[in-house]
Amino acid sequence: MNWLRGNPRYAVMVLGTLALPALLLLYLAISLFGMRSAYQLQIERLEPRIARLQGLLNREEQVREAAQVVGSDVLDLVYPAADDPGTVSANLQKNVREILGAAGLSVSNSQILPVREKDGFDHIAVKLTASGGLPALDTALADLNAYLPLLLLESIEVWPNRNRARGDEPEAQTITATVQVLALRVRS
Repeated sequence: MNWLRGNPRYAVMVLGTLALPALLLLYLAISLFGMRSAYQLQIERLEPRIARLQGLLNREEQVREAAQVVGSDVLDLVYPAADDPGTVSANLQKNVREILGAAGLSVSNSQILPVREKDGFDHIAVKLTASGGLPALDTALADLNAYLPLLLLESIEVWPNRNRARGDEPEAQTITATVQVLALRVRS
């Protein structure tokens, strides 16, 4: 102890020399522990994915059979890739106008919207404005629902028309509806 009191400068150097490696070892241990916990967290995130993939591998044959069944069903619901998008759009517009007209609605405007590409399909949309009675609109929507290839109703806006009363004769309520339907076409 006398040496430490007699040589304080050397004592600080010796203490610093011994403390520096100890601090470096402590820093390294903390860093390794942090890396270990980060890797453990990544492993915990991957475990459910691996389990799902393992389950798919165990049921591979069943999944393939189901995909083939779904694939053939989907082909009945969409337009084939061999059909031209312009032709599909024109036919879709004509067919939807006919469906609305047959239901008792009068179509005043129809518009083919630009083709959008999404999720492996071409989204072909048509927007129509029609007027008539509410029962006719209900019939038209049911007919659109039964149409194949599948038509999806993207949007519908319905508002009542003004009725002009003539004496004691009550008039039936008429409506105007703007309907936007969408059909899918497989992309080539």
